[in-house]
Amino acid sequence: MSAPVTLSKGQNAPLTAMSIVVTVDLATGADLSALLVAPDGKVRSDADFIFFNQPDGPGVRCRQPEPGRAWRIEMDLPQVPAEIEQVRVVVALENPTGRFGSFAPPVAKLFDAAGTLLVQYESVGLSSESIVIVLEVYRRGADWKVRAVGQGYAGGLADLVADHGVSVDEAETPSPPPAMPVAPAPGPPPPAPAAYPPPPPPSAYPPPPAYPPPAYPPPAGPAQGYPPPVGPAQGYPPPAAAPTPPAPAGGEVSLVKGRSVNLLKGQRVSLHKEDGVALTTVRMGLGWDAIKKRSMFGLREADIDLDASAVMFAGQQPLDVVFFNNLRSKDGSVQHLGDNRTGDGDGDDESIAVDLTRVPANVTAVVFIVTSYEGQTLEQVANAFCRLVDDTSGGEMARYTLGAGGAFTGTVMAKVFRESGSWKMQAIGEGMQARTPIDAVPQLVRFL
Repeated sequence: MSAPVTLSKGQNAPLTAMSIVVTVDLATGADLSALLVAPDGKVRSDADFIFFNQPDGPGVRCRQPEPGRAWRIEMDLPQVPAEIEQVRVVVALENPTGRFGSFAPPVAKLFDAAGTLLVQYESVGLSSESIVIVLEVYRRGADWKVRAVGQGYAGGLADLVADHGVSVDEAETPSPPPAMPVAPAPGPPPPAPAAYPPPPPPSAYPPPPAYPPPAYPPPAGPAQGYPPPVGPAQGYPPPAAAPTPPAPAGGEVSLVKGRSVNLLKGQRVSLHKEDGVALTTVRMGLGWDAIKKRSMFGLREADIDLDASAVMFAGQQPLDVVFFNNLRSKDGSVQHLGDNRTGDGDGDDESIAVDLTRVPANVTAVVFIVTSYEGQTLEQVANAFCRLVDDTSGGEMARYTLGAGGAFTGTVMAKVFRESGSWKMQAIGEGMQARTPIDAVPQLVRFL
């Protein structure tokens, strides 16, 4: 196998592979994009600008293999339209205020479909640029070649797209105001206003008639003269109950048929319906949203990969861990259902089902956690929640929504536990440093 070709700025090399992948190594977050350019150096339309929000073009795609991994540009050169002469690969810093001079030079790498490195190019000499064309793949007759470019734009995306004829969304230009009518030639001055007599002095008006004060009953009660309150603090009858009120802080709440209970941190709920019948199979749905961050191409979601797990305990002794590499407990009572694919429980990112009738008698608690395998902190996560679903009816019974994420790589969401022969659920919502459930196990004892 021959060594890869290392290019300097302006150099080129022939391509024999017709399916290629371009990546860029850089010591900070960056976005890749591609411009399909005609012989005049311009795109045919905005559809020829390929990036993460418009990832597919003819013969060219922008892809991220998995969350947390670098973006790449994939090209199937026979599928590139004949009127396209060049495909230019662009790298832009995720932070639009950043500059390439603050980091080691980006290294562009070109691979064939089998993953063999064919060409590499280090874009040296960059300083105030925030966006740069690293490589261009171009036609020479019936053949394709690659050239090291390294052309940066200190003006960022605006300069790049203007140079290539891409339009960007801007504020609408207001319509010009209508032409003002021409004022007529001045004529004779208008007549002076008629003289009106001055208003009479206030004393000239008759005084208003005297009305006797209204007769009200004398005060009879507390200081303000009102009857004492007969209801809550303000003396009004209590309002009707809201459809899904938050449960009061502390203590234990009950499940109500047809209505989800909003739990507060630390609260418990008994896993019995209001008719006293115990739940048998429950599902813990866990969800979260990646926060949106601003990049060179606008708002995009942060890339974050979280995993939900369940840890089974006998007292303080861990017995089993159910997670993405072990989807079912040894006794079969707890099962990781993975991503929500059925439409049930819309919004759940991962679900874990517990058959309470099959949980062994020595298991006293099942603790539900979320961890960040790539080590990203929960500061990049918003709207995290866990919800208890009656798997028999599909109805949501209780929900706990966490506040803003902190500088943790994991969080303890909730636990289902035995108490006095009954199963209960408790909302926890405590952060921890754990990238896997195995890392988390020693930290869970304090929640038991």
